[in-house]
Amino acid sequence: MEPEQKSNGSLVGLIVIIIILIIGGIYIWMSNQKVIESPAPQTQEQSVTDQDAAALNALELEAQTAPGPDVDVNTVY
Repeated sequence: MEPEQKSNGSLVGLIVIIIILIIGGIYIWMSNQKVIESPAPQTQEQSVTDQDAAALNALELEAQTAPGPDVDVNTVY
C-alpha cells in the first residue's frame, strides 16, 4: 500500500481567490477616494446670485399683486 499524498491544490486556489479579493478591494477603495477628493460641481441652487434673487423677488411681488383670472378688474381698481 502506498501512503496517501496530500494535495496542495485547494490551498493554492484559496490563496489565489483571497489575493484577487484583496486587490479588488484596494482598487475600489482607491477609486472611491478619488471621487471624494474631487470637488462637487455646483448645482443651480448653489449658484444663485444677488441679481437672480432680486429678479425672483420682483416676480413674486408681481404675482401677489396681479389679479387672478376669475377676478373682475373693474371692481378691483
